[in-house]
Amino acid sequence: MRFRAHLAAVFAVCLAAPAAAGVTLTDPTGDDDGPGTYTYPTAAEYKPGSFDFTAVEIEDKGDKIQIKLRMKVKVTDPWKSRDWPVRGNGFSLQMGFLFVDKDHKAGSGHTEGLPGLNIAFADDAAWEKVVIISPQANTRLKSEINQKAKSLKADIVLPSRVKVSGKKIIATVSKADLGAPAAGWGYQLVLQSNEGYPDKSDLLTRKVNESGGEHRFGGGRDDDCDPHVIDMLAPPAKGGAAEIEAQHAALKSYKCGQPARLPMVYP
Repeated sequence: MRFRAHLAAVFAVCLAAPAAAGVTLTDPTGDDDGPGTYTYPTAAEYKPGSFDFTAVEIEDKGDKIQIKLRMKVKVTDPWKSRDWPVRGNGFSLQMGFLFVDKDHKAGSGHTEGLPGLNIAFADDAAWEKVVIISPQANTRLKSEINQKAKSLKADIVLPSRVKVSGKKIIATVSKADLGAPAAGWGYQLVLQSNEGYPDKSDLLTRKVNESGGEHRFGGGRDDDCDPHVIDMLAPPAKGGAAEIEAQHAALKSYKCGQPARLPMVYP
């Protein structure tokens, strides 16, 4: 009887314990300018703050992982994605890439970024998985991946669901595809803009040019050497002002033929 009572007590404690572990990485506001020089496209749809994320939340939900991107301003759908030929996810502008380093080991994972971002990672911060959070439906994403990133296809994770709630973009992915978040994992969230008519080599990303235009970011270069990143995480991802300069420095660390190397954040 005592043994049974003990088991019952242990079972009750297990039920009361939290079933999901979570990671929250924060980012300062006002850093949606890439290396410090990028400007928004001039069309009215690109409202100030549209590419300024303030936090990334990663939460274990049993057999699924939920990823929340918290934005500075309300997430909108100016191009009516739900009316696209392939039904979209209820927003139009933003496109996020969550790179995940599972082992922090040199020689393990990928050091190159995805096509169109013009970024790379250090050998000991290579990524094993990347989640694409896009307004485009998975049908379009899979087609683009097959054309432009086939060698990385096995490690690209597409959400089973993406939705918008106020200032949040919420993506749900299968734990079987991503894995269970664990201590020691590293993360880098790169924010860009969805491009419906991308360059032949770009994975639905919008270019940054020297001079901005209606649907082009400005303040960069026209030779496609600079990183096409508008906002990103900078260690320690606590939201401090120093992280703005750390972001600028990371995104300036490139030469033509040598992409900017971005850090991972290991919470």
